[in-house]
Amino acid sequence: MAKNEITHVYLNGRDIGTVEDPVKFVNEIRGARRAGVISGEINVALYAKQHFININSDRGRVRKPYVIIENSKSKLTPDLIEKLNSKEINFNYLFRNGIVEYLDAEEEENALVAFKEKDITEKHTHLEVDIASIFGFTVATSPYAEHNSIARHAMLANFIKQAQGLYAINFNQRFDSRAYLLFYPQVPIVNTVPYRKTNIQKHPSGQNLVVALSTYYGYNMQDAVVLNRAAVERGVGRSLFYKTYSDEERRYPGGQRDRLKVPPPTAEGYMGEHFYSKLSDDGIIEPEMDVEEGDVLIGKVSPPRFLEESMGPSGIEEKVRDDSTVLKTGETGIVDSVMITESPGATKLVKIRVRGLRIPENGDKFASRHGQKGVTSLIVPPEDMPFTESGVIPDLLLNPHSVPSRMTFGHLLEELAGKAGAVSGRTIDGTAFAEDGVDRMSEYGRMLEEKGFDKYGEEEMYDGITGMKFKAKVFTGVVYYNRLYHMVSNKMQVRSRGKVQILTHQPTEGKARQGALRFGEMERDTLIGYGASLLLKERLLDQSDKTTVLVCKQCGNIGYYDHIKRANICPIDKGSDFVEVEMSYAFKVLLDEIKSLHIMPRMKITE
Repeated sequence: MAKNEITHVYLNGRDIGTVEDPVKFVNEIRGARRAGVISGEINVALYAKQHFININSDRGRVRKPYVIIENSKSKLTPDLIEKLNSKEINFNYLFRNGIVEYLDAEEEENALVAFKEKDITEKHTHLEVDIASIFGFTVATSPYAEHNSIARHAMLANFIKQAQGLYAINFNQRFDSRAYLLFYPQVPIVNTVPYRKTNIQKHPSGQNLVVALSTYYGYNMQDAVVLNRAAVERGVGRSLFYKTYSDEERRYPGGQRDRLKVPPPTAEGYMGEHFYSKLSDDGIIEPEMDVEEGDVLIGKVSPPRFLEESMGPSGIEEKVRDDSTVLKTGETGIVDSVMITESPGATKLVKIRVRGLRIPENGDKFASRHGQKGVTSLIVPPEDMPFTESGVIPDLLLNPHSVPSRMTFGHLLEELAGKAGAVSGRTIDGTAFAEDGVDRMSEYGRMLEEKGFDKYGEEEMYDGITGMKFKAKVFTGVVYYNRLYHMVSNKMQVRSRGKVQILTHQPTEGKARQGALRFGEMERDTLIGYGASLLLKERLLDQSDKTTVLVCKQCGNIGYYDHIKRANICPIDKGSDFVEVEMSYAFKVLLDEIKSLHIMPRMKITE
């Protein structure tokens, strides 16, 4: 830095002045913070080339603890570690006494952090408290994460969050809007220190599966996985899906209110007697009833939307409309629990939890803890699956092509370690960076060889269909797999005919509204590429919002039929010479919108 160069100081983004010796200034702040003179929540970062210093004390910064290094030595001495272990002191003691400090993302730019004590040089300023803390909590629960590509870390963190498992021990007392519960969750054979320390094994979310890296007649192309039907029948990936429906008796201005009861046949929108057949006298369904789409769960009548309608045709009874809660499209299940209570507004509130069994089927998603996701493509009878010399049939077949290009070597290491743990009957520690000079892989190989297995985890395998021995050995081991909540039964969407939107007259959108499947621009391009113009017209016009309008031959404006005069009328020149034109209703809406901008679109009619 050039002499006499002035450095600006910013406090939480505000310019508060300048300093002439920035290095001395920054060191003074850090010294005061370590001595406890100023708050430990202050972080300071020097940008020497840009000539400014950023001091941050605002909220919302992510900060991480580091051990301070002084004179090329860690301030966390063996003596202090002993006291920590014997609980004489705690972590806060280290923080208050300037042994550990918290750095935010900006101050980390000024720090050179050593991974381990033996790596410390003169240039290092800090030491990692624990090397596994480089990863966030979710990635740290995955074994051998340091052997995976960085792109997989973001994926595996998401998959662990999406895994079905035992999310809460009081699941049968809760009314969550949707919940997934795995039937037989297991603790992983290969786990990590963060996994054990945070007691996640009390809420397991996966199962240890015997996995073979093998293709199966092209069924597990790309990322697809092949499952053993015997394993599925024994409970692999079997889960419950809970969904809660609720309704309440609302009060309206003018003294009117909803009522929970079986709607009378005179109610507006009455669906028909058999839809309400499962309701009790109070209009609420009973527990343990089988329900399917369209069944009413909570019967409710509401006052009409407009006050003038409140009297029925005889003028005596009150007119009501049916506002019942119905099981959504495509869903089936059993009523698990019914809760009747009061809302904060002192109105009657009913919640109904419906449960459905979810057995793995074609299209359900599974993933290992290394971002290796796959969709079930085939469930094979056990007699047709490949088997080892000792008669072991894998639960899952993973395509070997899905490993090298993704660089998920952690998956292979877990498979080997899981197998070593399974044959020796113990769990194995797979915490990232925890080698400390021990070659973990040769240790697992030794454990396997002791039990008579190949040290690289390979096995001679036979084809279950032909009985022929495979020419190559197949890598087989145990991997912890999660069943994710993307299940094909919750995504099924079919429609032939149905509702349309009021504005454009096009089919409704979305599964919840019985919507059509979107035929987008790329699908349109495909049909244009094939020259299938009539199919394109059918999809985008005939099956969508086709309408016929009258176009005036004189002025090109859209006319209408006057029912009183029994004649076609043009609003501009009152002409009577019209031609019928087929067009998309959305196009007619566009023309009307252009007219609202005081622009007159005219259609030229040619023979």
